[in-house]
Amino acid sequence: MPLATYRLGDLPLESGEILRDAQITYALHGQLAPDRRNVVLCPTFFGGDHTGYDWLIGSGRPLDTDRYCVVVPGLFGNGFSSSPSNHPSGSRFPAISSRDNVAAQHQLVAEELGAAEVALVTGWSMGAMHAYQWAVSYPQLVARLAPICGSATTSEATRVFLSALGSALRGDGPPKQRLRAAARVFAGWAASHEFWAERLYRELGFADRDAYLTGFWDAFFTSRNVEDLLVMVGTWERSDVGATPGYGRSARKALEAVRADTVSLPGLRDQCFSPRDEAATARVVPRSALSVIPGVWGHLAGSGATAPDRDFVASALRRLLERTQVATGPS
Repeated sequence: MPLATYRLGDLPLESGEILRDAQITYALHGQLAPDRRNVVLCPTFFGGDHTGYDWLIGSGRPLDTDRYCVVVPGLFGNGFSSSPSNHPSGSRFPAISSRDNVAAQHQLVAEELGAAEVALVTGWSMGAMHAYQWAVSYPQLVARLAPICGSATTSEATRVFLSALGSALRGDGPPKQRLRAAARVFAGWAASHEFWAERLYRELGFADRDAYLTGFWDAFFTSRNVEDLLVMVGTWERSDVGATPGYGRSARKALEAVRADTVSLPGLRDQCFSPRDEAATARVVPRSALSVIPGVWGHLAGSGATAPDRDFVASALRRLLERTQVATGPS
C-alpha cells in the first residue's frame, strides 16, 4: 500500500515547543463511506511502520476493506512521519507526547479525510496506548476501542524497562552497537520465561536462541535510527491519559469519560504491559470487556506472532465491529 503524506505545517506541542513543518505519513486501505463513519484507525507501534497491521487488513479480514476505510498513521519518530532522521532538527527533535500524536492524527482524520466518526481505534503496544488516548481526547468521535497488549498509562515496571532501553540506545559505541544492545533489552521483555524454556522461537523458523536474537531482534533494531527510537521511548515514558487537560492528572477520571464500546486484549504473559493492569482498567472504562490472549508468547501475542494469536485477535475485533452496523464503503 503506497504511503501518503499529510502536511501539518508548524505543529504546537504539549511541551510548549513547535515541531516545524510537521508531517504524518499514513497508509489508506479501502474507501470512505458516504456517511463518513466507517474509518478504522490503527496507530503504529514502537519502531513500527505502515505495514505492521497488514495481517489484520484486507478484503474479508477482520479490518475488512470492503466495509471499512482503514487508516494506519505513523507515530512521530517512526522514521516516516516527522522524525530526527528526516527532519532538519535532527537530534534536537522536540519531545513528543501521545496527545501530540493523537492531535495530529485527529487533523488527518477529521480535516484531511473528512471522517464524521471513527468506527474503531485499535493498535498493538504503543499503538494501543494511542488508541486509549484517542478515546479520551475525542470521546464523542470514537465508537469502538480495542487496545491490544497496551495500557492507558505507563506503569512503574514498564518505566524500568524503558530506562534500560533508553540507556542502551544512548550508550557508548557506534549506532549499530547501541541498536543491538537495545534489541537484547527488548527481547528479554517481549516474551515470557516459558517462551524461552520451550524454545518457541523455533516456530518462527529459527534453529536456536542466537539465531533468533540475531535474525529477528537485531535485524529489526539495526534497520532503525537511534535518535528516532529515543523519541519514541520518550513518548512511551510520558504516556498517561490522566495528563489529558480537564482530568487533573487522574487516569481514572479520564477513563471514566470514555464512551466507546471497548474490548481490551492484553497478553496473558505480557511483561511490557501487565494484564492485571488492563483488568483494572476494564473495570473503570464504561462499556468495557476484557479478553486475555492466552498462551506464553507474552507481548508478542498481540503482534499476531502465531496462528492461534491471530485468530484470537481477529475474532475479538470482528465481534466488536458487529455490535452495531457500520455503513459500507462505496462499491
